[in-house]
Amino acid sequence: MIHQYKLNGNNIVLDVYSGSVHVVDDLVYDIIGLYEQKSKEEIVKLMLEKYKDDETVNEEEINNVFEDIEELKKNKQLFTKDTFENKAFDFKNRNTVIKALCLHVAHTCNLNCEYCFASQGKYHGERALMTFEVGKRAIDFLIENSGTRRNLEVDFFGGEPLLNFDVVKKIVAYARSIEKEHNKNFRFTLTTNGMSINDDVIDFCNKEMDNVVLSLDGRKEVHDHLRKTISGAGSYDIIVPKFQEFVKKRGDKSYYIRGTFTHNNVDFTNDIFHMADLGFTELSMEPVVCSPNDPYALTEEDLPKLYEQYEILAKEMLKREKEGRPITFYHYMLDLKNGPCIYKRISGCGSGCEYMAVTPWGELFPCHQFVGDSKYSLGNIFDGVKNKELVNKFKNCNAYARKECQNCWAKLYCSGGCAANAYHASGDITGIYEYGCKLFKKRIECAIMMQVEKEKNENN
Repeated sequence: MIHQYKLNGNNIVLDVYSGSVHVVDDLVYDIIGLYEQKSKEEIVKLMLEKYKDDETVNEEEINNVFEDIEELKKNKQLFTKDTFENKAFDFKNRNTVIKALCLHVAHTCNLNCEYCFASQGKYHGERALMTFEVGKRAIDFLIENSGTRRNLEVDFFGGEPLLNFDVVKKIVAYARSIEKEHNKNFRFTLTTNGMSINDDVIDFCNKEMDNVVLSLDGRKEVHDHLRKTISGAGSYDIIVPKFQEFVKKRGDKSYYIRGTFTHNNVDFTNDIFHMADLGFTELSMEPVVCSPNDPYALTEEDLPKLYEQYEILAKEMLKREKEGRPITFYHYMLDLKNGPCIYKRISGCGSGCEYMAVTPWGELFPCHQFVGDSKYSLGNIFDGVKNKELVNKFKNCNAYARKECQNCWAKLYCSGGCAANAYHASGDITGIYEYGCKLFKKRIECAIMMQVEKEKNENN
């Protein structure tokens, strides 16, 4: 399978199953596009007619292109066959261990964001804070179910986890106190809206958190429209100075400013550039996922504008990098040479089998987006995982399990997409979220183009 597209003056050909990327001229681009549909004689005739005014295009040149294509096929760099499907189904039968937990230390929040999937942190239930005893048991549960895996991840999530900061600190201290005796290494992350950041939080996060996600939607008017305090005021002026101080003291440690764009700001690149101008260089901007009836829901009419925005962002990032002021955009982080192994690209995030969310009272769910849905309860950290059938369903949930993904060129980049988004869009975790698929494919096209441009610059 191949995927062809034109972007930023480049004719790009992606060979899906080898991962090879080719940048070609117009003649080669056209011949590749016809190569499997028409005979050589038909293609020669069509090309001579199309390029009749181009003196460099003749039958000899076209034959040379065919020879180059055949050589690339022979070297498995073009029109490569899918050799991964059988591996995918073998992979479904693998033994898995739990390698990461998302600890919902606070089912409560000090913001009242209108688009919050977690119902202002309550997850459609009661407000609750995780006790240290539950957090301690969660760490023990992770160690007990991680097999021989050494590196383990714990995400502190909410609601707003800083509303239970003392327990966060105690959980981290407990994990650190026992990791060596169990031959484990914990990697901690925390997601915060920033309202409760202070010097103590900054110092602790810089010491213990491998990554911190800071929620900011961009321009003041955009952010304040949906991310309000409990009293109904905007939160931008409160959190931006805190985030700036946090990032200043963070040094070279990882962080992300994570925003959400909606129908209200389909010009979301202006929000990204605004955040960059505030001094933030590690950025992520996610499309809102909500009911299509919500006033801020993205629409089909928004898609052309969003595609344009992703292209604007890619070109501006290339420009800023040349100027010595680069920014990182999460969805454009693509390593074409040393990227994830094929098994990782098939299996995806591992939700429901390798990664689980833990509620304040210790109930287990496949990830934070399933919390509160009783159909997706997996068990609890005290008695263990009981719903093995559901675990197996998540284990088998990948690009090769979804019929809509079979002929999609992007399936080895998205691994079939987000199970939670698929469930909320289609009613089944093995379905797809079509709108998200369209945006994802555009992002990958932009990311590949950026790699092409960087390679060209290195070679010049």
